[in-house]
Amino acid sequence: MDWRDVVLVAAGGAIGSVMRYGVGKVMGPAADHAVPWHTFAVNVTGAFVIGLLLVLAARQGWPSWWRPFLAVGILGGYTTFSTFSLEVVELGMRGSYAVAGGYAVGSLVAGVAGCALGIALGRAVG
Repeated sequence: MDWRDVVLVAAGGAIGSVMRYGVGKVMGPAADHAVPWHTFAVNVTGAFVIGLLLVLAARQGWPSWWRPFLAVGILGGYTTFSTFSLEVVELGMRGSYAVAGGYAVGSLVAGVAGCALGIALGRAVG
């Protein structure tokens, strides 16, 4: 394990988490039965930024520290949806359309199911 990368991820993660918190504060929480637009905004902007950074880094030859700090750290703290989106797109770009689709749908279904099961277990235990 490269401790330099660990420090970069941790520092970036702290920044990204505060950014996400800030978006939630600025946009406010969703009302009952309303779309949580703050989460939607974070997920979409995070996915956009990771795609943009990936292209810029490749074209401009950014130094190796950019990925742990910006992509994994800041955007990982801001939203893991950005990494998920990148992975789906990369699978598609490699021609693995069925895998990309299965991964996208499977992740969504499993994530929602996992959340529902966690809530159910929390309610049962608590």
